[in-house]
Amino acid sequence: MQLKDDRQQKNQLQQLLAFPDTGRSEAPESSGRGTESSMVKHMSESPASSDQLMEEICQAENCKQALARVKSNKGSPGIDGMTVEKLTDYLKQHWPKIREQLLSGTYKPQPVKRVEIPKPDGGVRKLGIPTALDRLIQQMVLQVLQRSWDPTFSAHSYGFRPGRSAHQAVAQAQQYISEGYSWVVDLDLEKFFDTVNHDRLMARMAQRISDKRVLKLIRRFLQAGVMENGLVSPVDEGTPQGGPLSPLLSNIVLDELDRELERRGHRHVRYADDCNIYVRSQRAGERVMEGITRYLTTKLKLKVNQAKSAVAQPKERKFLGFSFTGGEKPRRRIAPKAILRFKARIRELTNRTRGISMEQRAHELARYLRGWQGYFGFCQTPSVLYRLDEWLRHRLRSVIWKQWKRGNRRFAELRKRAIGRDLAAQTAGSCHGPWRLANSPALSYALPNSYFDSLGIPRLTGAA
Repeated sequence: MQLKDDRQQKNQLQQLLAFPDTGRSEAPESSGRGTESSMVKHMSESPASSDQLMEEICQAENCKQALARVKSNKGSPGIDGMTVEKLTDYLKQHWPKIREQLLSGTYKPQPVKRVEIPKPDGGVRKLGIPTALDRLIQQMVLQVLQRSWDPTFSAHSYGFRPGRSAHQAVAQAQQYISEGYSWVVDLDLEKFFDTVNHDRLMARMAQRISDKRVLKLIRRFLQAGVMENGLVSPVDEGTPQGGPLSPLLSNIVLDELDRELERRGHRHVRYADDCNIYVRSQRAGERVMEGITRYLTTKLKLKVNQAKSAVAQPKERKFLGFSFTGGEKPRRRIAPKAILRFKARIRELTNRTRGISMEQRAHELARYLRGWQGYFGFCQTPSVLYRLDEWLRHRLRSVIWKQWKRGNRRFAELRKRAIGRDLAAQTAGSCHGPWRLANSPALSYALPNSYFDSLGIPRLTGAA
């Protein structure tokens, strides 16, 4: 009897997580006996009711999708050191017990690991990295809750939502400006993710979630604590950035702000905790700033960063890495700080002291440039991209010239690239520095743009 129970439990595990059984082409089906087997059948054939949300979360297909998503996202291990690559093997042994804890409402998440990420403009962003197992469970919860919550969010919310993007948010902001709303109330919420009021959040979720087990689990994730320098500190506010569930919880909190702005008739765009409100005059902007700051502080228990918030013309502010030109037909342009960050990163990748081959350097550059161009290529000022392309090629020629080091090596490399003897000798013996020589006729001919194209380094303009 015990052997049959063990076999049935193994079969259920394979069904839930689609782990292949050794020597079989498909996972075996459940025997159909016992309460556990009938529960799996019910979960797969009919949608869960509102008070059976945890059963829906633990459904086989939801688990499989969550596991695939967590593995594709990779990420650092939490406090237990388990990587996402080891998660599958761990679940093979422990999933039945974990599932039982989830369904009984007794599962307890582990504390998150504190990681500090430097911000581009100074300071640090504190992330809380859950264990791989807790990331999986958060992803399972997210997938179920998002299906019911996301369709109810405001149309002015663009962050961390299926089918919505930062580009759409920037385009909507541009539309408001072109309609004559030429002043922006740029709100910066101070340490938003660290200051979310747990009681308000849970009360709002309880209005639509009747399954007490799910509410208890979310509360436990919020209060799991943070491990820093080997010590675990309790948490009584905030939604730690780093877990899959945090963006949804932040949207639930800030949906109240969206609704209030809509009630007041304001034109606004929000991406996570970045919120811009567009008005027709500076005076109107100052009035809105005062009123919304008061609402955020007293109603939502959030704090506005007065130093980073402002009422200004859009060309003087940045939104999601972009800014806008002035005039009646504003165009999207890359914010100056984003360009500075781009150049700083390129300098890191092209640092000649790194001791890597040009092929490896080109691979790293290509990966960064494709991602950067995919996002900032949305700008409407192509001349900026052309200048950045020129600057990048100029820097690469300078780096290669430095790597050639000595005059005789430089002369030989130029001759190898069909540069005339006199020009090669003159350039190799020049007293000018690498940056100036990188723009010389010899290096421009020896290392043309097509050479960098052949290395797989993409152009920001998209030109071949």
